[in-house]
Amino acid sequence: MMVYLHLLLLLFLSSPKADSAPETPPPAITAYEVLRQHGLPIGLLPKGVRYFRLDEDGRLEVHLEEDCTAKFETKVRYDRNFTGSLSYGQIAAISGIYSQELFLWLPVLGIRVDIPSSGLIYFDVGGIYKQFSLALFETPPDCSPSSSIAQIFSRAPPFPLSFSDPLNHHRFPATDGWIQLWKLRYGQDLGDTGRPIV
Repeated sequence: MMVYLHLLLLLFLSSPKADSAPETPPPAITAYEVLRQHGLPIGLLPKGVRYFRLDEDGRLEVHLEEDCTAKFETKVRYDRNFTGSLSYGQIAAISGIYSQELFLWLPVLGIRVDIPSSGLIYFDVGGIYKQFSLALFETPPDCSPSSSIAQIFSRAPPFPLSFSDPLNHHRFPATDGWIQLWKLRYGQDLGDTGRPIV
């Protein structure tokens, strides 16, 4: 009988009280708030972040609706999914963000705010540090749909599907076509023997 009383008492003490209000989950934090908490401007991310994840090691994953391009002083292209390593004042090891320099799209490898009071932010673009005003990144920019870098280079080339190399008697498939087209146009004068094979 004593055992039953102990079990009943234990059950009563462990059950939630009827008059207590159910706990509400904390409000969801946004990717923009995470940037702000890490000393970075929210305008580094474009509008339309669908989902993000930040793990304990600082690995940040951001998912957009689609690949898109935003305009700051230069154009910046975001892949649909991009990643980086987030720490206070910087994002390192970035993958999936590109900056347009002249006619080339170069990878943005890192972003850092040196001293917040300086009003400057630095982008590591292909190994070159570019300096921008923090004011450019105060609000998330509009982002126009665009093709990813991988999609651009995976499209069918605008030339025949193979080329011949008369010196080595090889045929080059379309995957090598970009290199061969460059050689044919700029690097080698092959005369009539370097014409594309149809």
